[in-house]
Amino acid sequence: MADKPKPRTGGTPVGRRAMLGMLGAGAAGLAAAPYLQKGWENFLAAASEVDATGLTGLLPNPGGFRYYSVVGSVPHKGETNYALTLGGLVDRPRTYTLDQLRAMPRTRVVHDVVCTDGWRVEKTPFDGVRLADLLDDAGVRSKGAAIRFTCFDGAYSESLTLEQARRSDVLVALTMQDKPITHAHGGPVRLYVAPMYFYKSAKWLSGISVTDKVVPGYWEERGYAVDGWLDGADRQGDAA
Repeated sequence: MADKPKPRTGGTPVGRRAMLGMLGAGAAGLAAAPYLQKGWENFLAAASEVDATGLTGLLPNPGGFRYYSVVGSVPHKGETNYALTLGGLVDRPRTYTLDQLRAMPRTRVVHDVVCTDGWRVEKTPFDGVRLADLLDDAGVRSKGAAIRFTCFDGAYSESLTLEQARRSDVLVALTMQDKPITHAHGGPVRLYVAPMYFYKSAKWLSGISVTDKVVPGYWEERGYAVDGWLDGADRQGDAA
């Protein structure tokens, strides 16, 4: 008598064609992922520009960064109409165009970006001009003790002590993640303060003013710490 066929175990086997189809779909998903991510980031960026509530900042973003503005809309600045002013208690007030900033000696800083909302983007490269170099270019007067930053959104502001501002990891940043800083990320020029929470890194930077005391910024006036140090940050740092 012929042997009876043994029953199969483990369920119905996956056919070769089905298996190849699943592998192909997976490969297509991996290939499409960067484009889907970019599309989602572009959507969040566009939505944030007209969102005065900040609710778009709560939407998930696998890329890590969140988009938030304290005003309903922010004008775009670029090659022809961007200017950064440096004044206050200085000997030589300055105004810098994008080309002038790009022509200055540059510094690259790679550090985690951490927000008070709990998200983090690890090992993010920023490149730009050290704030200390701009302050030296203008000549800080003896009464200068702090720096106030203003932005072309017309509302946001930030502050640092002069000692903090002279750290080598504090930049007037021109690139982020090795690309020009987009409008949504606070470009074309933003402040980057590596050892502090990201709210200290003012977006859409347009003004730097040397003052005789710290003037609390936008979020400090609403209860945030004036010194927004990250946990474990070297608070002494290396002043330039």
